[in-house]
Amino acid sequence: MVGGDPGIGKSTLLLQVIAALAAGSTCAYISGEESIDQLRLRAARLGLDQAPARLATATSVRDIVTTLDDADGARVVVIDSIQTMYLDSIESAPGTVSQVRTSAQELIRLAKRRGFCLLLVGHVTKDGQIAGPRVLEHMVDTVLYFEGERGHQFGILRSAKNRFGPTDEIGVFEMTDSGLHEVANPSAVFLSEHDGDISGASVFAGVEGTRPLLVEIQALVSASAYSTPRRAVVGWDSARLAMVLAVLETRAGLALGGSDIYLNVAGGLKITEPAADLAVAAALVSAAKGVPVPSDAIFFGEIGLSGEVRAVTHADARIKEANKLGFTGAVIPSNRQDSSANKGRGVKGGKMNIQQISHVSDIFARLQNTRRAEIAGAVNKMYADHE
Repeated sequence: MVGGDPGIGKSTLLLQVIAALAAGSTCAYISGEESIDQLRLRAARLGLDQAPARLATATSVRDIVTTLDDADGARVVVIDSIQTMYLDSIESAPGTVSQVRTSAQELIRLAKRRGFCLLLVGHVTKDGQIAGPRVLEHMVDTVLYFEGERGHQFGILRSAKNRFGPTDEIGVFEMTDSGLHEVANPSAVFLSEHDGDISGASVFAGVEGTRPLLVEIQALVSASAYSTPRRAVVGWDSARLAMVLAVLETRAGLALGGSDIYLNVAGGLKITEPAADLAVAAALVSAAKGVPVPSDAIFFGEIGLSGEVRAVTHADARIKEANKLGFTGAVIPSNRQDSSANKGRGVKGGKMNIQQISHVSDIFARLQNTRRAEIAGAVNKMYADHE
C-alpha cells in the first residue's frame, strides 16, 4: 500500500513502475479516479505511451475480481485508489470504513489465490495517516508513505512496514518534466547548498533504515519582540527542541529563553531519531554566539537531561558516509563502544579527525578553538601578505 498527500506523485510513481515492469510481465493499472484518456495523456507526458501495460477504469470490486480471476491474467495489478472501490453487497458509500475494509479483503484474497502482486493506493488524513480502518495496514505486507514538502522538488518514499525486509528504509526521488527520477546520492543533494562560512548551520549524519544520510541543520536565534518568544520548527520534533534548549540553558549556561528560535532541516527532510540532538545543539550555539561551525565536520549524538552526550547506533556507517563526501572531521559521543573510528580514516590523503565529547558544554570549547584558529590563520596571512 502506497499512501501520500494529494498531488505528491503516487499515481505518477506507480504508472512509471507499471511501465517498467510491463516489459517483462503482464501488468494492469486500474483507476477509480481517472479515465482511460487521462491515464494515456499522463503516460504520453512521461514518455511511457509505448509501454505494453493494460489500462482500465473501474470501481466495482466484483467486476475487477471477475476480470482478474484468470490463469493468463496480470501478474502485477495497481488499484488507484482503494477508497474509490465498492462492493454492491454493502449498503454504504465508497470510502467508508466497511467498504474500504471489505474491498481490500476481496482484492487481497484474490491476489493470494492467483499469486499476483497487488499495489494499492491509499488516501491519507490531515495527520498523514492512511485513511480508513487501521486494520488496513495490518492486512497488507508493506506500507509505503510518499512524503514531501510543497515547494521542494524532492519526494521521499518511506517504508513504515515491511514483511520482507527492514522498515524505515527510504528512497529519494526528484520530480521532473519526465516524471520521478531516483536520487542516487541523497546526501549530496541535501548538502548541495551548504555554506560553512555562516553561523547557525551544522551537518547531521543520520541513518534512515540502513542508509546513512547527511543533512544540514539550520538554526536562527533573534531577539524577540513579544513577551512569549516564538519557537518555529520545520522537519524536527518541537518537543525535542524544547528539551535541547532547556539542557543548553541549565547545563551549559546558554540563555535563550528570551529569544526567538527558528530551526529548519534543509531539503524538506523529516528527522525523528534522537541522534540529531548534538547537531541541533551545535547549530543553536553557533547561531547564538555568531561563530560558524567547521564546514568539514559532522555531528551526531543523543543529549540527556543532565547534559551528557550519549552514544548512538551505526556510528561507523555515519562516519563512512561523511568520509565518502569529503568531510574530514566528526564530533561524536565519547562513550563509544567501538573505537575503530579513532584510528582515522583516509580522506583525500589525510585522516578523519574524530573529536569525542562527553558533555554538551564541550561544544563551546570546540567552537572557540575553531574561532581562535581562524583568527590565527587570518593574522598569519596578513603578515605573509605584508612581507
